[in-house]
Formats: sequence, C-alpha cells, structure tokens
Amino acid sequence: MLSPSTLTLDQLKREVGWPEQGLAGFYDTQVTLWTLSYYVFSLFLQVFLPGQVAEGVELACGGKLKYKFNGESYPDRFSDQRNILTTIPLIAFPTAIIILSSLATGTYMYGADFVVWTFLWDNYLQVITANLLIASLISLFVYIRSFSVPQPGKSNPELRQLAPGGHTGNALYDFFIGRELNPRITLPIPFVSEVSRTIDIKVFMEMRPGLLGWTILNLSNIAHQYRTYGYVTDSIVLVSIFQGFYILDALYMEPAIMTTMDVIMDGFGFMLSFGDVVWVPHLYSVQTRYLSVFPMELGWSGIALVLGVTAIGYSIFRGANNQKNRFRTNPNDPRVKHIKYIETASGSKLMTSGWWGLARHINYLGDWTMSWAYCLPTGIAGYTIIESISPSTGTLQKQAVQTPEVRGWGMILTYFYILYFGVLLIHREMRDEEKCRKKYGADWDRYTSMVRSRIIPGIY
Repeated sequence: MLSPSTLTLDQLKREVGWPEQGLAGFYDTQVTLWTLSYYVFSLFLQVFLPGQVAEGVELACGGKLKYKFNGESYPDRFSDQRNILTTIPLIAFPTAIIILSSLATGTYMYGADFVVWTFLWDNYLQVITANLLIASLISLFVYIRSFSVPQPGKSNPELRQLAPGGHTGNALYDFFIGRELNPRITLPIPFVSEVSRTIDIKVFMEMRPGLLGWTILNLSNIAHQYRTYGYVTDSIVLVSIFQGFYILDALYMEPAIMTTMDVIMDGFGFMLSFGDVVWVPHLYSVQTRYLSVFPMELGWSGIALVLGVTAIGYSIFRGANNQKNRFRTNPNDPRVKHIKYIETASGSKLMTSGWWGLARHINYLGDWTMSWAYCLPTGIAGYTIIESISPSTGTLQKQAVQTPEVRGWGMILTYFYILYFGVLLIHREMRDEEKCRKKYGADWDRYTSMVRSRIIPGIY
C-alpha cells in the first residue's frame, strides 16, 4: 500500500494473508468446535467449582438477582452494594488458575510446539470467525428470548426486565444494544443447586471466555516468537505482564462487576457479545502479535521508560481511588483529614482539593496513562516481510525487516488501543457527568464551578 500505483488485488491478498480458498477459508468446522469446547469447559468450571453466592443491586422490577462467583470475595469492600449469602473457602479465580495451569503443564512438556499454541497461530482467522459466529448466535438467542419478558405488574419470579434503552422498537438497534437487561438460562443439570446452574449470560461472557482468551492469545504469540527466533524478547514479555495483571486482577475482583454500568444499566446484545469475545481478545492482543513477528528488544533504557510511564499512571489512578475510598469510609483519617469539600443536599460530600480537586475524573487520566504501557514496547512500529531462497536448503524464507519507508506505519495498529481507550473513557466520563448532574442538581453546578477540569487538569 506504500506503492499504490503498483498495487494489485492479488498482491494485497497475499500480503495480508488472505486464505487461498477465498471467503470459505475463514471458516473451519473443526476449529469452530474446538473453540466452542473452550466455552463449554468454562461453563463446566462455572457450574461445578465451589464459589460464593451474592445478590446484585435492587432491580426496577423489585428484588435482587443471585450470582455465583468463583473469584475471591471482599464483603468489607462491597457490603454497601451486595449481600454475601454464603462464602466457601476457595482459591482466588480458580477458573483462570485451572486453565492457565493446564496450559503451563502442556508447555512444560512440549515447549513452544504445544498443540494449543500452534493451533491458535495456524488457525487465527478461523478462530476469529468461530468467536464471531458464537457471539452472533448468542445475540440472536437473547434478542428473540427477550420478547418473553413479563410485562410490568405481571408475575415475574425470575426477575426479568428490559434494559432502559434497549426496547426502542427499532429492531436493528435493539438487537445491537440489547433488549433484556440480565438474560439468564438455567441448565438442566441434576443434583446441582439452582444458583450454580443458573448462568447470567452477560456476566459470563464479559468475565470468562473473552478476558481469559486475551491472555491465552498473548501466550500463543510468545510461543510463536520463540519457535521463529529461538528466544523471547523483553518487549513481548513486558506487554504480556501488564495485560495479564489487568486481566487476572479483573477475575480476582469478579464480584465487583455487579455494580458496573454494564450490568446495572446496559442490555446484552450484539455490541457486548461481540465486544466480549471478538473485539477484546483479538484486538487487544495486537501488540504481542506484532512483536511475535518483529522481535523488538527494548533494553534497560526502554524498559525504564515504559515502567516510568506506568508508575506515573498507577500513582495517579491508585492515589486518587485510595483517597476517595478513605474519604468516604473515614473522613477523619489523617491522610484525608485536610481535604476540602462541599456538602450536597443529599448529604454526599464532594471533594474539592487533593487529587479530586485537580479534575472531576482524575482517575481516568491515570487509567489512560497506564494504557501506554501496552503500546510503548512496540516502539516506532512498522515492518515489511522480505522473501528469499535459502542457498543451503532451497526453501522459501521470510524475514520481518524495518525499512525507512515502513517505519511508523505499524503504529496505526499497535497504538490504536490508546486512541480507542481514550475515546472510551471520555464517553464514560460524559455518562458519569450526566448521572451526577441528575443526582446532585444545583450542587453539581456549584461543584463544577470549583473543579473545572474533567479529566486532564487545565486542558480538559
């Protein structure tokens, strides 16, 4: 594409890896069945592993849904939003532990040639197609089933209700955004409690196959780099550690999802289904996939730069959230006793100094800064594949080389996450602002006149 005057369709297809069979090459029944088996295994662990039962937030139709989580519980941290009914001693995030331990065992026995790693790399397009088909079928199922949600005022023992913005009457929009708020199915499994065999489709899809799949794809990319070059670079390890920490932390804190906007406000449709198992695992693993082909070494100076940016972001993110939590739980804590604030008519206190005096959503700035750690290890990205014939074996060889004309063009993909995540946070901030304005009224206007910045102090 750098030489459009000589570009042909056949050349473009060859360079992007278009299947020789054409569109039919994107689908493989065996790959789809193996991918589906990963979902089934995750469901099996969800049902049969010991866990804790928790209640979600109060629904508009009255009552609270019960959830079973395999992650670690923190009743002291979430006691204001949920009620722990039972707590069974267990290791944290056992689903992830079991799956990752199995993969580690296979890697120990077979190295980078472990069948899972080669399968994911060799059938990458077909795995994307399989996930897309699964996401589409689940979206269609929950959309059709949403029309059986009881009308308000009628008997509703399953506590089913439509999402606030998901039943507009526009079929295409409702299918995309999601009509039902919390679509659930109860599996016909004997000798298992009802809460264990009841699967909240939205929570399962968001927390299980997609998030863990992201890590698995990263590990597959590391294995490919080792198979190709015989070593693993510091850049791909660093990205995988940062992303793995984020993913495992989310699984460890799984019960916290019950108070997120996704669960309490958004319907489950194609947008979330596609995002959970197609967009997140395959797009967010682009950095390690790039580095698996072009093995960039950061060196100590590069590592220090990435860690420095991460430390700044984490300091802002954790410092702001800790300050907020301490102020809410104990305003007399010496660490927050100096914080200035205004008191609203509802009795809430809004901080006007400290971290939250710099910007109304200063934690988003820290979150966004940390996202740079995913992309910086790819450097000034961009490579071209040079093909040559080996003089010793006579076989075709391919080598990733960075030339002046391609240098930088890869950043469109490897740094896309920063742009996307920034837009996501701004959109979330706008929704937060609207929610707070409705909640606090004139007090919010008074607060925003004192803390003028939204995310970036003095800029936005």
